[in-house]
Amino acid sequence: MTGHSCRRPTKAGVSIDSGWVLRVALPVVATLSIVVPLAWLWQASRVPSVYSVMDMGYHDYGVGATADTSSGEHAGHMQGDTPGQQMAPPPLVTDMVADPARPADVRVDLVARQQTLTVGGRSISGFTVNGTSPGPQIRARQGQLIEVHLRNESVRDGVTLHWHGVDVPNAMDGVAGVTQNAVPVGGGFTYRFVADQAGTYWYHSHQVSNPQVAGGLFGSLVVTPKAGIAQQVDVSAVAHTYGGVRTINGKAEDLRVPAQPGQRVLVRVANTDNGPMKVWTSGSYRLVAVDGTEVHRPTDISGRSVMLTAGGRADLEVKVAGDGGAARMQLSKATAVIVGAPGGDAPAPPQPTDELDLLSYGSPAPLGFDPAHPTRRFEYRIGRRPGFVKGRPGLWWSINGHLFPNVPMYVVRQGDVVAMHITNRSSEVHPMHLHGHHEVVLARNGVAATGSPWWVDSLNVLPGETYDIAFVANNPGIWMDHCHNLKHAAQGMIAHLMYEGFDTPYRIAGPADNQPE
Repeated sequence: MTGHSCRRPTKAGVSIDSGWVLRVALPVVATLSIVVPLAWLWQASRVPSVYSVMDMGYHDYGVGATADTSSGEHAGHMQGDTPGQQMAPPPLVTDMVADPARPADVRVDLVARQQTLTVGGRSISGFTVNGTSPGPQIRARQGQLIEVHLRNESVRDGVTLHWHGVDVPNAMDGVAGVTQNAVPVGGGFTYRFVADQAGTYWYHSHQVSNPQVAGGLFGSLVVTPKAGIAQQVDVSAVAHTYGGVRTINGKAEDLRVPAQPGQRVLVRVANTDNGPMKVWTSGSYRLVAVDGTEVHRPTDISGRSVMLTAGGRADLEVKVAGDGGAARMQLSKATAVIVGAPGGDAPAPPQPTDELDLLSYGSPAPLGFDPAHPTRRFEYRIGRRPGFVKGRPGLWWSINGHLFPNVPMYVVRQGDVVAMHITNRSSEVHPMHLHGHHEVVLARNGVAATGSPWWVDSLNVLPGETYDIAFVANNPGIWMDHCHNLKHAAQGMIAHLMYEGFDTPYRIAGPADNQPE
């Protein structure tokens, strides 16, 4: 009969309404089809309470390389050719140090504290190094060995020091849980490295790095050339925002630099915030270095700004007018560096609509290697998608389509020429920072570089942009390759570059509570 469900008798004589079964079963099946995959994704996204960075994600050997995964090189031991034979254990990141017998040329003691800062008349909870933020500037001459003794007086979450842009030995990289344990309250750590490359750098904590750096746990590092600098005046301008207050060198006011008529002044600008900033001047200037590397044959610039990504540095040269009139360099619309006779001033110049394009600025020069024939090619595709990270649902950053912790471990061998294609498929800018290496930009959006070699350690990648970069794998160890918007890194935008065979004795979390981001 129509209008009635079919009933069939059971052995007990009780009929079952098949329509009722379908009405109950279909929602159950539909629910399970959703819940089961979500439960699997949730479980897969969780991380152990203690784990090694070596256990994260998957190994990416790149195009053009042969992966010898049978050797067990990423385990704690390597097997020999003879059954039962064990080879020597793999080298550790702790083996990568400066000559321990060499005496230090520059010795510095730094004390980290958790305390209240006064910035622009406001009290802000933060951190200091030797009682100030930024901490004291460390200056050395190229080729000198720097030795820094860090002591944690009161930073409750522990602290490390990462030498941003300096290609230090891996054991000195200052990444909690990868190259060292976080230094607890009352503890200390000694960093030793040779300042091989002259330039402008900075140091900052890489333990709970986003709140600690934002709160002031950082300072500047300057390495001058052996022959000295060409400019008569050399000044650092560290830009940082404390709780919404824009500052230069920790002060919410313009930085005034006394200089005589006709003098050339080198202004070392460092951006220690999470986002990019623009720099422009009231007159002409020359961009003489980027991220610690000199520009080859820089020319005078006017009417264009310099984009400085998070973590990046730019050395600009300005010349004081013959009449002593002040030159003004804007680090934002709120702060500026004023160079000239004491008491002099200059009106704030309008922000240029055009930016200096480093693809074509300066003149070509030899790279020292051939990027056209790399040993390995990698992809670094930045995206965003829904999913689970550490058991939490949300919209997360992805690398090559994967969410943390299932992110790539880019594997290289010492001496490799490495090429990497970076793509930003997200809607936000990402300042990409590779530890321990400098990369040369080959092309942006398919347009080849034609100017001075554009060497970076921090690269501003806008939404929709692509970059082709290259470097030589000449600094063995395990290195972070992450977004230096430290909020993004804390949300899982972290990959690593690993040299084959290396291992680390340190663990994320654990007794030291290592939390690098």
